[in-house]
Amino acid sequence: MGEMVRFPVDGEEAQGYLARPEAGHGPGVLVLQEWWGLHPQILRVADRLAGEGFVALVPDLYHGEIAEHTEMDKAARLMQELPADRASADMAAAVRYLQGRPDVDGGRVGVIGFCMGGMLTLRLAAEQGDAIGAAVPFYGAPLGDAAPDWSGLSAPVRGHFAEQDDFFPPDAVRALESELRAAGKDVTFEVHPGTGHAFANEDDPLGTYDADAAAAAWADAVAFLRRHLAAA
Repeated sequence: MGEMVRFPVDGEEAQGYLARPEAGHGPGVLVLQEWWGLHPQILRVADRLAGEGFVALVPDLYHGEIAEHTEMDKAARLMQELPADRASADMAAAVRYLQGRPDVDGGRVGVIGFCMGGMLTLRLAAEQGDAIGAAVPFYGAPLGDAAPDWSGLSAPVRGHFAEQDDFFPPDAVRALESELRAAGKDVTFEVHPGTGHAFANEDDPLGTYDADAAAAAWADAVAFLRRHLAAA
C-alpha cells in the first residue's frame, strides 16, 4: 500500500515509509519503530492505519540500518547508538512533513510507537507540544533519567503496556502515569493482564504475542486516534 518518501531535515534529507488511505486523504499519524528499525512488521502497522483512514508515516530513524527478529544483539546496539538529537530532529521533520501534505487533514498529527518507539512517542509529544493531537505508546516510556521536560506535553495520551515486562516494568509505568496526571496531563496507561513485552507484534519475535490483547489494544488505539484527530 505504501511507498518510500524523502523529507528535509536541517538542510539534509531523511526517508520514511508512507501509507495512504483509499479515500486519498485523512488525519496524519506518525508511526515510530521498535528497536528493529524499518522491519516489514512496522510497515504493516502503517498499512493497517491507512486501512483505517489515516495517512501514516514511519520515519527511518536508523537511516537504512535494520535488525532482523533473530538479531537482538544488533537491535540493542542500533538502539543504544541512535543519537538522541538526530532522532528528535528526524521525528520533528516527519511531523512537519505530514502537516505540510495536502492529503493530511487537520493541523495536528497523531503518533503511535512500539517499544523503543513507545518511549519516543512520549518524548516527541513532550517536545512538539501542540503539533501533536494524540499519542499512543505501546510498552515503552521514557523512565527515570530518560524523561523529557514534560511541561510541553499537551496531547492526550493513551498507552498500552505489558504486565510482565522487564524492559518497562508496570510499577514504573504506573508511577509515571500518576506523576503526569498530578501535573495536569491527560494521560491513561492500561496494563494488559498476563501479557509480556511486545505482545502486539504479530511476528512474535519474543514469543509473547497475545492475539486477544493485541486486537483489543489496536481497536482502542485506532478509536483514540480517530476521536482526537477528527477535529485536530
